[in-house]
Amino acid sequence: MDAKALRPTYYLDFDNPVVADFARRAAGDAATPIERARRIFVAVRDDIRYDPYTSSFDPATYRASHVLSAGASFCIPKAILLAAALRAVGVPARLGFADVQNHLATRRLLEAARTNVFAFHAYAEVEIDGRLVKATPAFNASLCAHFGVPPLEFDGRTDALLQPFDGSGRAFMQYLRDRGRYDDFPFDEMCRVWLEVYPHLADLRGTEGERFVFGRRDFAADAAAERGAPR
Repeated sequence: MDAKALRPTYYLDFDNPVVADFARRAAGDAATPIERARRIFVAVRDDIRYDPYTSSFDPATYRASHVLSAGASFCIPKAILLAAALRAVGVPARLGFADVQNHLATRRLLEAARTNVFAFHAYAEVEIDGRLVKATPAFNASLCAHFGVPPLEFDGRTDALLQPFDGSGRAFMQYLRDRGRYDDFPFDEMCRVWLEVYPHLADLRGTEGERFVFGRRDFAADAAAERGAPR
C-alpha cells in the first residue's frame, strides 16, 4: 500500500482525538503491528454493536468519530472505524467492498430490504509485515450467540471474512461480487449501488427517513425474539 493508507480522511478521521484515543486504548501495550491489529479488531467488533437498522443516506453517519459516538452501526461504518483506528497506530489499511448473500438475517430486515443480497458489504484490507489480509469486524460476539455463529477471529495473518456456515453447518454468508478497494469511503458509489439493488429506498433520499433506511428497530432484540433467546 502507498502513503494514502496511513493518512486521515473525511471518513477515516483519526485526526479526531476521539478516534485517536480509541485506537491507543484498544492497542494498549501491543509491541507489534500484528498484535495492535488484533486488539483493535476485537475492540471494533465488540464495542460497537452491529445494527443494520442504522443504515443511512447521511454521509456524516459514516465518519469513524460518529461511529464511536453512536455505539451501534453496521458493516460499512464499522470497517471504516477499523481502518481509521489501524491507521492511527501506524498500520496501513484501506476499505474493500463486496455484495454478499446473508442467510441468517432477521425476518424484519429481509422484509425491509426485499432481498437477502446485501450490497456493498465492507471489510478492511490491512498490510501487516508486507502481507495484505482482509478483516470484517461486523458482528459483535453477543449478536453471534443469537445466531449460533462463533464470533469471527482475526489473527493478523489470514483473512477474517464472514463465515460461510453457522455453528450447525447451515449456510450463513456467501460472497457474490467484488466491488473494489478504496483509500477512503466512496459514499456516492455506495448510494448508486444501493439504489440499484434496493430501488424502493429512493423515496427516502432527502427525508428524515434517510437516517434509518430499514426502519428504527433494534436488530439484536429482533434476533433474540425470533430465536427465543435473551437479548
